[in-house]
Amino acid sequence: MPTHDDVDAFLTTTLIGGDPTLDAALRAQHDAGLPAIEVAPVNAKFLHLLTRIARARRVLEVGTLGGYSTIWFARAVGAEGLVVTIEAEPANADLARANLERAGVSDRVQIRVGRGADVLPTLAGGEPFDLVFIDADKESNTVYLDWAARLGRPGTVVVLDNVVRAGEVADAETPDTKVQGARRGVEMLGADPRFDATALQTLDRKGWDGMALAIVVDPVASAGA
Repeated sequence: MPTHDDVDAFLTTTLIGGDPTLDAALRAQHDAGLPAIEVAPVNAKFLHLLTRIARARRVLEVGTLGGYSTIWFARAVGAEGLVVTIEAEPANADLARANLERAGVSDRVQIRVGRGADVLPTLAGGEPFDLVFIDADKESNTVYLDWAARLGRPGTVVVLDNVVRAGEVADAETPDTKVQGARRGVEMLGADPRFDATALQTLDRKGWDGMALAIVVDPVASAGA
């Protein structure tokens, strides 16, 4: 009986195939000792297609790591687009810069180094973002979602990653702070009038998880909190 890993391998091979540039980015990340917490290839391609479907030209990513998903976003926005990605760890940002340069997309990416909660306010007042991808410390999910609305516009697409946590998100009593952060993020998307959202469970090479998908319906509506 095939396993979910077999299915993931089939889908990856059939729909994505090999990509030397992306493979090199992952090797550099893993050789540097970064944790293998980047999005799976099938999920990265989903984000890439979602960016194109939304005709997004300005993408905000919270959580760069080694730049794997950043490359997918940079390819999706095209030569005239812009990806602003935030990374808390300077060493990770340096690795991401090298990967983006190798991929030939560094001219359309800005890496901002610092904690998301500190960097996001510095982006206020600029053009709104068309798509926001949140994949950083889960404890700060509600902070990042708040800024996604503030920095977006009606119709901005927001993706919140890792919301299922192997099913633990359904446990309101869990002591795990990452799970509690994921749960608070989902609850905020359900209650905050600035968003209209849903979530999907996923099963791929990284196991059982999921992502929430939202659009900003009114960036200035009262959050009620």
